[in-house]
Amino acid sequence: MLREVPQAPVAERVAALNGRYKHHGATAVLEHALKDADLGRVALVSSFGAESVVLLHLVSVIAPETPVIFIDTRMLFQETLDYQRELADTLHLCDIRTIRATQPRIAFEDPDGTLNRYNTDACCAVRKVEPLERALKHFDGWITGRKRYQSGTRAAVEFFEAEDDRRIKVNPLAHWGREDLEDYIVNNNLPRHPLVARGYPSIGCEPCTSPVAEGEDPRAGRWRGSAKTECGIHFINGRAVRGPVNKEDAA
Repeated sequence: MLREVPQAPVAERVAALNGRYKHHGATAVLEHALKDADLGRVALVSSFGAESVVLLHLVSVIAPETPVIFIDTRMLFQETLDYQRELADTLHLCDIRTIRATQPRIAFEDPDGTLNRYNTDACCAVRKVEPLERALKHFDGWITGRKRYQSGTRAAVEFFEAEDDRRIKVNPLAHWGREDLEDYIVNNNLPRHPLVARGYPSIGCEPCTSPVAEGEDPRAGRWRGSAKTECGIHFINGRAVRGPVNKEDAA
């Protein structure tokens, strides 16, 4: 059955949803908000990374019909591709949509596969941002695994965020800490990404991800040596984050 498409502006619906579910937990946000008329049609976007199994498992139990969008940049670790297939089978995910950049775009923007070495923003844009925008154009919102503890730029993440006046971003695990994730994985006997044991607490594309030393920020291995903190598929105050974020923007 097709869900009714919301008519109110995104900002109004985000305010209503945050007010309505501010005292709820992750499970309740998924269970009730996904049926809320203010949210509309929603997909889960997953990297099948280090912590992805928690949200994927929750969705598979609560709303298994939810489409799952997986961005294959063609630069992912082989371990990530293997893990994606393992989770799809283990969790009985029934609507996984693997998306990629079109070959003409790759041939034009990154013909020799070296764009990431001198312009990571452009590489992320063509391999992640553009394919995701294309995949989300038929949805009113999308579910992410963003959590407040992950970095300073995510410290104020709420359950619901406005993505300009286009879509609503749903962050069910916004208030979860690393211990909550660990407990959930252990208690539900969920398979872990194989790279976690090798020092990768945050996993992106292979050329731009390195191991993290004890005591470092969990995302320190992403674009190490640069001010870049996000790939560009997430937004702060309605703007894509593709480089350094100042304190005013992160507020």
